[in-house]
Amino acid sequence: MEAVPTCTSGGIQRGNYLPWHAMTREAVLDSRQEILRTAARLFQQRGYDATSMNDVAAALKLSKGGLYHHFQSKDEILFEIMNHAMDLTQERVLAPVGSIADPEERLRALIRLHIEVVLSPRDREITVMLHENHPLPPGLRKRINHRKKEYVHYVESLMADVQRSRRAKGSVSPRAAAFALLGMINWIYQWYKPEGNLQTNNLVPQFTEMVFGGILA
Repeated sequence: MEAVPTCTSGGIQRGNYLPWHAMTREAVLDSRQEILRTAARLFQQRGYDATSMNDVAAALKLSKGGLYHHFQSKDEILFEIMNHAMDLTQERVLAPVGSIADPEERLRALIRLHIEVVLSPRDREITVMLHENHPLPPGLRKRINHRKKEYVHYVESLMADVQRSRRAKGSVSPRAAAFALLGMINWIYQWYKPEGNLQTNNLVPQFTEMVFGGILA
């Protein structure tokens, strides 16, 4: 039985060791989350293909056996990162806007919250999800794409609601409007610089104006 680092709510502790069967469920979950955070950081910095399981284990100061106890493959780690990213989108975007009755206000809130999630330095999983979808095996990729499509459909439906509420006479379809909005926001991480002139507080009104004054005009 391989010895592994104990884990508390603060994450993996190096130097104290327990057999796997002695770890509490909470400790195992904490350890998995720290592995995912570390792997997400490495995937973001180096790219998925250039990061090995050895790299992840070394960054955590874990043995390969300790890492493989939690995750059987790099594909599984990437899938869990992406799945968590969709959970974040559900928790920080969809859940808050769901209680807003007015379609226009709901769309304005969605634009702001989606931008905030994409630019959050503590949510590297989002960036990995946007950039590293292709390496997943077909079965896992299908599951992630299903969740992505559900989000696109939600935004498409919201666009249609806004067009009806505004009695918009434009010819842009709700689906095209949804893809345009999500494409703009999801690409921000490629060019955004925290030290630059464009910050979240002025990006949000500009993107909102592009949607309401352009796409949906």
